Amino acid sequence: MRFDHEINFYTEESKHYNPLTSQTDGGSKLVASMMGNVTDVGADRTVRLLGSITQGVKIIRIVEPIEKQWAYLTIDDGPTKYRMRTTTVPLKNVSILVGEDVGKT
Repeated sequence: MRFDHEINFYTEESKHYNPLTSQTDGGSKLVASMMGNVTDVGADRTVRLLGSITQGVKIIRIVEPIEKQWAYLTIDDGPTKYRMRTTTVPLKNVSILVGEDVGKT
C-alpha cells in the first residue's frame, strides 16, 4: 500500500460569529499533515456502508491516529473539504471514511 497523498487536517475552533459586522471572523487552522493512502468507495459498497448512494466518499488510510481534534481534511491541498463519517483503528493502520463537505464553507 502506497502512502502517496498529502492529507491535511484543519480545525475551525477559531471561527466565531461577530454580531457587529454580521460576519464570521477567524478561519481554519492546520493541525496536522501526513502522508496517506486514498481510495474511492464504489456505489455498491457505499450503499452497504451508508444505506444510500453518496457522492464523493473516500477511504483514507494513515499510519498513526490523529491525536488532535479536527473538523475537515483536504487531499493534496485540493479545494474539496472532506468531513469524517466513521473511523476504525485496526492493528496496523488507521482507516477514516470521509465524505465531501456539502453546504458548509
